[in-house]
Amino acid sequence: MSFRFPSLPERFAALRGPWTLRVALAAVVFGTAGYVFRDALLGTPVATAVVARGDIVQTVVASGRVMTPQRMSVGAVSTDRVVRIPVEEGQDVKRGAVLVVLDDADERAAVAQARAAVAQAEARIRQIGEVALPGARQAFAQAQANLVLAQQQFDRAQNLKAKGFVSAAALDDAKRNLDVAQSQLESARLSVGSYGPAGSDYLVAQTALAQARAAVEAAQARLDQSIIRAPVDGTLIGRNVEPGDVVQPGKALMVLAPAGETQIVVQIDEKNLSQLRLGQSALGSADAYPHERFSAELAYINPGIDALRGSVEVKLRIPKPPAYLRQDMTASIDIEVGRHANVIVIPSGAVFDATSAKPWVLAIDGRRAVKRPVTLGLKGSGSVEVVNGLAAGDTVVAAAGAGVLPGQRVRAEAEAGGGP
Repeated sequence: MSFRFPSLPERFAALRGPWTLRVALAAVVFGTAGYVFRDALLGTPVATAVVARGDIVQTVVASGRVMTPQRMSVGAVSTDRVVRIPVEEGQDVKRGAVLVVLDDADERAAVAQARAAVAQAEARIRQIGEVALPGARQAFAQAQANLVLAQQQFDRAQNLKAKGFVSAAALDDAKRNLDVAQSQLESARLSVGSYGPAGSDYLVAQTALAQARAAVEAAQARLDQSIIRAPVDGTLIGRNVEPGDVVQPGKALMVLAPAGETQIVVQIDEKNLSQLRLGQSALGSADAYPHERFSAELAYINPGIDALRGSVEVKLRIPKPPAYLRQDMTASIDIEVGRHANVIVIPSGAVFDATSAKPWVLAIDGRRAVKRPVTLGLKGSGSVEVVNGLAAGDTVVAAAGAGVLPGQRVRAEAEAGGGP
């Protein structure tokens, strides 16, 4: 067995692996110590925000549905067969537009019969004025003449009886003729009065004419009901009838959404009730068109609270509804409940205990994070107003959950990138 000393290159090769490892470990140790030393000396890098002035808007956000103030169910008032439907579901219609046409043969016959009765009653009144009344007046004049003659004959018979020239029977006949003439005159007088404008026959004829005209109006109304028309301007959002159907009174044939004021009805959490006021402006968007925005105005706040949901019903008026809005569309609404201009504003995430009675922030004082109580104002989207506790130009830790403690040395991330 022979023994050989390793050559010089072999000795260096044997030392190279452990030596490289030792150098690498030393670099890691010194590097880590450098970072620890730098953080201890300069502070932990944190995201910061510079306090500045700006405008802030606080809103209450809710979701609801588009609706008109009311819906109308359109139906028939008689049992008839549908002949024609000249409109389609979803169509915009004007007041008075024909929606459904029913079979009107019976109604037309009833109108014709009622008009014939009117003509008959009018003819009766003409007959009274042209024949009956003049005849009664002639009979009255004749009765007057007969009465004068009967009176003369009675007076003559009475004189002759006193002289003994005629018998008592002749005087009785003259008296009877006088009584008959007086009765005929009274009857003729009553006939003239009855056929006159205030008489009973004339009033009966006038009443018959009024009844006949009323029957025409009733028959015409039934005929008009055979054509179902739109009561107001609006949009047909429902149709439950087809030509040939036999409709019944009280059955809804169509549903009409009246044109006019379009509203959004939403449920607002009752905790926001104190912030709501009539007339507040809002911005809305339909879920089907999320990138389209339209203006709205708070028009109604329900005086009652929904106990099950803990909410209050609110209605918002849409002065200029966009064409794409449809009945019952789901829509989101942002109600502006507060707006302040040129105030101190910081990111919402910079505030610790924001919902408590004593919110605070970590302000950067030199290179340390210092706890500073603040008084908050309006709360906007991603930002909050600071009423007291900060001034423009101050720097605060931007994220309350960054793990920074009061009194800890920190440095802004911008300084971490370019500082020593």
